[in-house]
Amino acid sequence: MRVATERLPGVRSVALGFWIDTGSVIERDEQAGISHLLEHMLFRGTERFGSEEIDQIFDAMGAEVNAGTDKEATSVYTRVLDRHIERAFEVMSDMVWEPRFGELEAEREVVLEEIAMYEDDPQDRVFDILSRAVFGSDPLGRPVIGSAEVVAGVSREDLDAFHAERYRPGSIVIAAAGSIEHDQLVELATASTGNIHTSGTSPALPRGEAPAPEQRVRFLEKETEQYHVCVGGLGIDRHDERRFALRVLEGVLGGTTSSRLFQEVRERRGLAYSVFSFSNLYAHSGELGVYVGTRPDNLGQALAVVADELARCVEDPATGEEIERSRENLKGRMALGLESTGARMSRLGGSLLAGLPLLSIGELIERIDAVTVEDLRELAAELLDPDRLSIVAVGPDEGAFHAAIAPLVGGADGAPQLPVAAEAQP
Repeated sequence: MRVATERLPGVRSVALGFWIDTGSVIERDEQAGISHLLEHMLFRGTERFGSEEIDQIFDAMGAEVNAGTDKEATSVYTRVLDRHIERAFEVMSDMVWEPRFGELEAEREVVLEEIAMYEDDPQDRVFDILSRAVFGSDPLGRPVIGSAEVVAGVSREDLDAFHAERYRPGSIVIAAAGSIEHDQLVELATASTGNIHTSGTSPALPRGEAPAPEQRVRFLEKETEQYHVCVGGLGIDRHDERRFALRVLEGVLGGTTSSRLFQEVRERRGLAYSVFSFSNLYAHSGELGVYVGTRPDNLGQALAVVADELARCVEDPATGEEIERSRENLKGRMALGLESTGARMSRLGGSLLAGLPLLSIGELIERIDAVTVEDLRELAAELLDPDRLSIVAVGPDEGAFHAAIAPLVGGADGAPQLPVAAEAQP
């Protein structure tokens, strides 16, 4: 088990997190959602602390304990005054190492309600539909939250076996930042694993070959006031040195309020309230995309502008002024973010778990400043090639969607050249 700390003089708080090498990407189809359900069950009590008692302990410290599951990791985290660190660690380590999986039926209903809430939110759904289009049958294409069918059938024995397999010391990073001494946390961590019977790292599941980049079209018909549209494709993995150029490119294309998409779609034409670019970097692959939410009357014009801006980004990825502004924006957000103990803890835990180098602020600035317009041009030409960009949407009329995507798929007279696959309602 790895322990990482960063002492920050002048603060009285400690951000503490357990980072576990498990997420939806390691699940088999018949387990879809078990990582997320298990994360919920960590809060349902241990042999020493009941579910309500856990809440009372953190409330009494003026803190809260929270958790999250994504495609490749699970984290359990809190921020407390330094005088409470030992008590917080005691409870959190029990939650991680020795959950009793009590009150399963009650928490199962909570997660099923969460799934229902997600299914009702078209803005959430469209991003998972894009992932399915981009990654196909690869586990990266599945939603982290899982399926109601799997969650409804998971037993306590299933959770216990999954926990024993995935929650091993060698697959966990404990990270803290703030008013903390490294040796203190090592001592706490060592004591917490004294009764743990597993060792080593969790078994790695075999991964298939990365999906080939291709254009796919998906549509979910749903009564909504807006069409929620994503255009995107395969990106780069988190170890790719071009990740710094990608962040700068995002700032020019749609990552800031002065970006091209925000200015052209929202500010100049009033075609959307929300429009932005985004990327997700994983261990072996990645995803890059653009989101826009717009009313039916504006759908065709909004997507035509998006198509124009994507094409312009390939031909002319940034002016000198744009790249400078994006670089400075990225450096500023990075530096401001690291004023938070929580952000510093997350950087430590997430980077170590993912096998990423812990670069100093100076090294990060140097990498960002080294990005050139030519770097952006090469990256945009590869990642924004129209033949590898999928188009997906949630909205009220499939026919209107067909017509509106013509500029993106190369069709004529409102007829897309690619078949549109309908997304099934749950």
